[in-house]
Amino acid sequence: MQTLLFEFRAMGGPCSFHLRGTTGSHAELAARKAIAEVQRIEAKFSRYLKDSVVSRINRAAGQSAVEVDDETRQLLMFADQLWRQSDGLFDITSGVLRRAWDFSAGALPSPQQLAEARSRIGWERVQFDGERVRLVETGMEIDFGGFGKEYAADRAAFVLREAGVQSALVNLGGDLHALDVPSGEQRPPWSIDIQHPRPPATQPLARIAHASLKQGGLATSGDYERFIEVDGRRYCHILNPLTGWPVSVHQSISVLAPNATAGGALTTIAMLKEEGAIDWLQSQGASYLAVGRDGQVSTNTPRFHLTAPQPSTATSPLP
Repeated sequence: MQTLLFEFRAMGGPCSFHLRGTTGSHAELAARKAIAEVQRIEAKFSRYLKDSVVSRINRAAGQSAVEVDDETRQLLMFADQLWRQSDGLFDITSGVLRRAWDFSAGALPSPQQLAEARSRIGWERVQFDGERVRLVETGMEIDFGGFGKEYAADRAAFVLREAGVQSALVNLGGDLHALDVPSGEQRPPWSIDIQHPRPPATQPLARIAHASLKQGGLATSGDYERFIEVDGRRYCHILNPLTGWPVSVHQSISVLAPNATAGGALTTIAMLKEEGAIDWLQSQGASYLAVGRDGQVSTNTPRFHLTAPQPSTATSPLP
């Protein structure tokens, strides 16, 4: 079965759509529509763009409430749900910790820097009535980075399906959504490589497993994307909003879920749960592959196929 590849850049990184069973002109039109949807979401919700909804809310911090549309309302309600389900660990106001943690500097933040950043964190202090949102203190911010790309991946898959695409793999910088519309023909699942979080120097793209994905989402969180090492210890970009410090119990966690947004939320919360990650994932009925700090791999589903005896995970699709 022919697979057509469409590549583009969005949300700070490389993205792609793999479409199969679709003619060239039809596939190109569908891909253009889906790319436009990803670009729309980035323009609307990126904290890096001054005209985005998120930037308008952040600029009004400590001053006034901002009225939100239905889509933004749904995302804020989802953020509230994640905050409650995670006992405050998933907090969309915690992005201000980047003011203390400069991973390009190679140094740990001072206690004063951490205290200042943490004083601006607290979803429970955000005033949100379903129509208007207000950050009560100057310097507070919200950031949809914890599920923004995953949401965009799900929306792109929806647009592709609405455009008549029967089978596709959406990859937005490693956040994945596989689309498979039931039909009379048999289509194989996509094979997704799970990268090694501690690859040997001779094999920087080494994999530890691959996943079979026919329909739904696959997301990975890990300590290898942005980090510094100080006195032999790794400090990664996944930061606990309650302490201000990076997580350290798992190298990475991958989750299969009904969609990318759910998968991304599950794996991020699991990383933040640290010692309680596996029990929490089990309680959610999630299919996971986890790599502990010692490199030991655990999984509860045969949909993750181990290809190496030690460490694993980061999603990088190579159909």
